[in-house]
Amino acid sequence: MTRAPANLLAVRSLLLTHLDNAPGPDDLDPGEVGIVGDPAHRGGYHCGSDRVVVGDYSVVESPRDRAGLTLDAAALDVGMFDVRSGGRTNTLASFSAWCVAQCAANAADTRDIREIIYSLDGSTVKRWDRLGRRTSGDSSHRWHTHFSFFRDAIKAGRDQRPLFRRYLSSIGLLEDDDMTPEEHNWLATVHKNLTVLDGRNPVGQIYTRMAMGEDATVPNFVSVHPTLKSIAAQVTALQTALTNRDFTDEPAIVEGVLASLTPEKIAEAIPPTMAKQVADELARRLAA
Repeated sequence: MTRAPANLLAVRSLLLTHLDNAPGPDDLDPGEVGIVGDPAHRGGYHCGSDRVVVGDYSVVESPRDRAGLTLDAAALDVGMFDVRSGGRTNTLASFSAWCVAQCAANAADTRDIREIIYSLDGSTVKRWDRLGRRTSGDSSHRWHTHFSFFRDAIKAGRDQRPLFRRYLSSIGLLEDDDMTPEEHNWLATVHKNLTVLDGRNPVGQIYTRMAMGEDATVPNFVSVHPTLKSIAAQVTALQTALTNRDFTDEPAIVEGVLASLTPEKIAEAIPPTMAKQVADELARRLAA
């Protein structure tokens, strides 16, 4: 039977965590955020393979949907809310307008969204459709906004929270974070592959100093994102703490850590914008 996939349940949880019990006259209730259609629902993105119909638009209009059809639903409904945050009133209408604007701008974290059906005035129903097939929807969308996701993205388990995190950040309900999902992934890779236990790895030392903004020897050096500086500070603190520890098999520990820092992993960890800076700096230091 049609099921709610983990990646859409994660979006639902994120929205409810920050909009349920939020200050204002009308928070977002759990019953107002739905994924799977009711038992009578047939056809459309709220249905999995057991409930689609012949010629179902949620399957036949895109190869991404045909390739991704499973028992998982691929839609999310968000109901009415009216909360106060960031000195502003934030409603379902303003939320919908913000999301549609991000989709229209083809923001990276919107590209798995097929359509948004919504109303800005509680009367006229509009539809943003990535495939340009439709411009409206039924009257139920006057009081809820519908998001359809391409089925292949749901099947792949791709995280759909970044767009909604950005919205919550924009209205002050999440700590401000202007990094893209790609930058988050890069930071995670850096943290895994370039953290060193005792500070003896030269690449790790260069990375740490550059991230802290303390090594600007490259002429076109650009300051790094504050979050990266925070991570680097934590790495430095860890290095300091471990320096004074008496490990009985310290050489083996260091050897194991450095063995994981292969050239391939280091290359993966460096984004294009910083790659030339790091390469030039390493060349300079090796030549010194």
